[in-house]
Amino acid sequence: MKEPVSKSARGSLTQFAWISIAAAAITIVLKAVAYGLTGSVGLLSDAIESLVNLVGGIMALAMLTVAARPADEDHAFGHGKAEYFSSGVEGTLILIAAVTIGITSVERLITPRPLEQVGLGLVVSVGASLINLGVALLLLRVGRQRKSIALEANAHHLMTDVWTSVGVIVGVGAVAITGWQRLDPIVAIAVAANIVWTGFGIVRQSISGLMDASLSPEDLRLIEEVLEPHRKNGLRFQALRTRRAGATGFVTMDVLVPGDWTVERGHELAEGIEVDLRRALPDVTVLTHLEPLKSPTQG
Repeated sequence: MKEPVSKSARGSLTQFAWISIAAAAITIVLKAVAYGLTGSVGLLSDAIESLVNLVGGIMALAMLTVAARPADEDHAFGHGKAEYFSSGVEGTLILIAAVTIGITSVERLITPRPLEQVGLGLVVSVGASLINLGVALLLLRVGRQRKSIALEANAHHLMTDVWTSVGVIVGVGAVAITGWQRLDPIVAIAVAANIVWTGFGIVRQSISGLMDASLSPEDLRLIEEVLEPHRKNGLRFQALRTRRAGATGFVTMDVLVPGDWTVERGHELAEGIEVDLRRALPDVTVLTHLEPLKSPTQG
């Protein structure tokens, strides 16, 4: 009694990955120009982060394309877990970018350099940041609505880039005002530390998904709300197991009914429970197994 989740909307997610790729390409150019104008290591770190965004966007596009494939003979539960590879790679890339930024910043901290054309460089950087902010908010909304961890990871990465840019812009502006050249690499190091935190969070979420973590507490609460009226009518449920693979959740359970029920009656009840669960959680695939109450297998 399994109802496969429709994949009709999954392929459309790739268009958002293309948006992310386009935004990354544009911001790389803008931030490279800003670095070239100012010579700021903070703006250089910002440009490196956008380069990582581009690679992450390409990875997200590839994995979303794979995840959109329907179930087949070799992948009976679909290809949804491909998204976890995307988010895992994206998290790792974020960590690598943070290390690169940290190394560059320490070198500039030891041998500071004066900044040039700060005003024009900051204007260019602000423009790039606004592009990233708009795309990040779009991806985050769509990723949460469609439970796409790849899009969510990409959105968080872009938001990290936005906060990176804010920190860098403030730092570069402060250098221009105070003349303290070492403030530029200090801000870049602080930004790198924030990026590390974000990267670890994304990698941890990816590992959790690959290890078949259960559905969220909120989803489990909705399942219990569906089952509770049936419990009040004397039915029992056991061996409830849940897991998530990308955008699709899986729920399996034993449904215990009176032993004198006909197979048809039990089947209709189980089908009704599955329909109710899918109504509460549209992205789940449900598998139920009928057992008689007081069955020998129940002890």
